[in-house]
Amino acid sequence: MQSSNYEIDQPSFSSQISSIVRNRWFLLAIGMLLVSIVLAFTLDMRLYIVSLAAGVMGVALAGYFILRITTRPVKSAAMAEAASDIRDGAKTYLKRQIKTILMVTPFFAGLLYFLLDWKAALTAVFGVLTSLLASYIGMSVSVRTNLQTADIANEGKRSPFRVALFGGSVMGFCITGLSLIVLSILFSIFKDPNALIGFAFGGGLAALFAQIGGGIFTKSADIGADLVGKVESNIPEDDPRNAAVIADLVGDNVGDCAGRGADLFQTFSDDLVTGSIVAIAMASVYGQIGIFFPFLLQSIGVFASAMGIFVSREWKPGMSPSAQFNVGLGVSSIFGIIGAMSMSLLLLHDWVIGIAATLGVLITTVASLSTRHYAGMEGKPVKNIAKASSRGAALNLITGIAYGLQSPVLSVIVLMGVVVGVYTLSNNNLLALVAVNIGTDLLITFIMAADAFGPIVDNAAGIAGMAEADRSVIDKLSRLDSVGNTMKAVTKAYAMISGTITAFVIFLTFYKMAGIDAIDVTTPFNLSFLFVGVCLPFLISSLVIGSTAKTAEKMVDEVRDQFAKNPDIMKGTAKPNYSYCIDIATRNALREMILPSAISILVPLAIGLFFGMNALGAVLVGSVACSALLGPFFNNTGTAFDNAKKTIENLEFSRGTPEHIAAVIGDTVGDSLKDVAGPSTLIFMKLIGMASLLIVPLIK
Repeated sequence: MQSSNYEIDQPSFSSQISSIVRNRWFLLAIGMLLVSIVLAFTLDMRLYIVSLAAGVMGVALAGYFILRITTRPVKSAAMAEAASDIRDGAKTYLKRQIKTILMVTPFFAGLLYFLLDWKAALTAVFGVLTSLLASYIGMSVSVRTNLQTADIANEGKRSPFRVALFGGSVMGFCITGLSLIVLSILFSIFKDPNALIGFAFGGGLAALFAQIGGGIFTKSADIGADLVGKVESNIPEDDPRNAAVIADLVGDNVGDCAGRGADLFQTFSDDLVTGSIVAIAMASVYGQIGIFFPFLLQSIGVFASAMGIFVSREWKPGMSPSAQFNVGLGVSSIFGIIGAMSMSLLLLHDWVIGIAATLGVLITTVASLSTRHYAGMEGKPVKNIAKASSRGAALNLITGIAYGLQSPVLSVIVLMGVVVGVYTLSNNNLLALVAVNIGTDLLITFIMAADAFGPIVDNAAGIAGMAEADRSVIDKLSRLDSVGNTMKAVTKAYAMISGTITAFVIFLTFYKMAGIDAIDVTTPFNLSFLFVGVCLPFLISSLVIGSTAKTAEKMVDEVRDQFAKNPDIMKGTAKPNYSYCIDIATRNALREMILPSAISILVPLAIGLFFGMNALGAVLVGSVACSALLGPFFNNTGTAFDNAKKTIENLEFSRGTPEHIAAVIGDTVGDSLKDVAGPSTLIFMKLIGMASLLIVPLIK
């Protein structure tokens, strides 16, 4: 049903503004801004005013994009109706997820108060609330931008690329802006970065719940929709006759947008806190100015990413979306490197620190190139996986796993080479490692914008299909969707490499705080706990993959049941019950995320309290080393399976063939790897480190 000339009733500009202003989350964000401005004048914030200003600028840009997106009238009534189901489902899930997280937060805050002090408990609550606020705002805008993207493509007057990128930018600017604002204020109040470990822990707690819950939701819906829709019923993806299709589209937002946003918020905040702890330890070398360096360096990243987002556009007719992204990424990288080098020379008078930050930026490039090779549609591995599908699902899976197992090797070797090289070049300067770590964060706002772009254009293509838009419109959005999939894969690689170096610095910070020079792994005691650390990522991965399978089973049964009980659904004369599938995914996702989250937090606390810091240090070594390889394996393998399926689907008359069915089965296996196990392993790696840092004062 095409209705591009039909303009639906749209609230006026003033009523749109009034609706936004009345939103309690918007009021909370404005309140935080006002408090930050007042504190900037009343507290001795010194150079933290720079980081505060960068945070305010980030939130202000997010507000600008929100107004730009929400005030444009939508012309297609059919698209608006399809989008409303997605928006309502996402809103319902996120509210229930937030309630679940807020229910367990007092328990962990009370535990921190009992074990440590009120500062750790209070900052942990701030970390949870700030992460939830950023995720809620970002995802709320995402599920509005998908409609605008589809409608603009349907209108045909301009490219939908920019509006999708601007919608994704809201999440990017929220996670960096709010983190800088709140941490700048808390640091100015407490004057001690150790008091902020609770904030990073709270951000990690919210991220683990959001990523596990969101991942289980989205992949159980995706798997259910694919197995019954594509394999059994031979109907297209995003076909409105499939009862799980709305849950699938909702899941793209709660997993890839809200979940990834919480993940990168955790990384960004962890790096600020651990960087400040190391910087204070190096104050005798760099003076007071060195204490502010991590905050100032992160502030440069916000400005650099903003430049990249604004220049990502069609500079010449026919310029591909991938090229537009590459221009933005290049501009952000150049501004970030120039800023990092300038700040290192002008403030610290140490060019090695600037070189370290530059290498941090370049590491992410190596990781993205490696991911493009192993998981990109143009790479040899994906082509070989697609080719193997012609001989059945078994060879599809075997080929994909074989390539996936080798995919982390290059990135990890390069990362460790940079760490050793920088540490040696700087004469064992820990601040140089901090600079490498924050260097991987300099593009975090741009990277998050590119990641959220993926679910926005994916949803837009689904909305266009459900609204029966012209084939040219659907094809245009599908091409953007393929670019979005590539950007999501690159984002996973970026998040993994950044998270690995973050965990590495957390690990070094733990040893510094604990006063441990070395751990003798030749003793049975320490060696045993090293192996315990290696086991934990496998346990977490097993739990979340199993939870996805259990939820997907219920989804498959429900979709089959609706087809069997109401044959008119397949005829297109009856509408399936979308809401029940959403409810299945929501209930199971929220229930299944509790056990992995509890293990990630309580196990390191118990080991540290009962067996001491040497045992906990050995567990950290094992967990970080194992996760650094296991996470990229999950991410790259799952993405390669997905792109192998898309490679086959792009061939004419391939849908429904045995080759296509084999590739779909491989994709469903990969779904739980790339969007549940991989991100969960990454967050676990960082969270176990922050939990260990929290209890160091208690153990000592």
